[in-house]
Amino acid sequence: MADDSDNLDTPELSTERLRLRPLRPSDAAEMFAYRSDPEVARYQGWQPASLDQVSSFIEERLEAPFGVDGEWCQLAITLADGSLIGDCGLHFLKEGPGQMELGITLARHAQGHGYATETIRALLRLLFEGLGKHRVIARIDPRNGPSVALFTRVGMRREAHHVESYWFRGEWADDVVFAMLRREFHHVRGQ
Repeated sequence: MADDSDNLDTPELSTERLRLRPLRPSDAAEMFAYRSDPEVARYQGWQPASLDQVSSFIEERLEAPFGVDGEWCQLAITLADGSLIGDCGLHFLKEGPGQMELGITLARHAQGHGYATETIRALLRLLFEGLGKHRVIARIDPRNGPSVALFTRVGMRREAHHVESYWFRGEWADDVVFAMLRREFHHVRGQ
């Protein structure tokens, strides 16, 4: 598929244990529960203040067309039984139609089971093989050791470390960029 991905249908993906689908209004309470957990939200850019804020966020995401440069698409991460365990975001970067950013948030009880690895690998397959993207990045706080390990484990390389580059919750914080090119993805998959 070409890099011109405007107005595509929002994807639904299945892995061995998980299903990634668009968020639904009925996800709001569970999403608020894990997104407002201080341990989960510690390094997240968005920590909702209320259930209404999460409901509005979901409604906005449902109305946003998939594949538009500058927009985020948020997918629910569920177990096979349908229970919500987290969400992941896909950002269609304005810097070029071939570039994407991704991120992930898992409820505390869902961490440490390999679900994040399974999710990111499925997203990389979608982005490189399904949407034909050239480059995928993830921006994380380097103090977030589990995320550093996750993006290393899936084969993304540490591309940049920006020192005190953004204002985060009352202090200057570092930003580490992990990246992968399509040719690197095919190399990692071939090993």
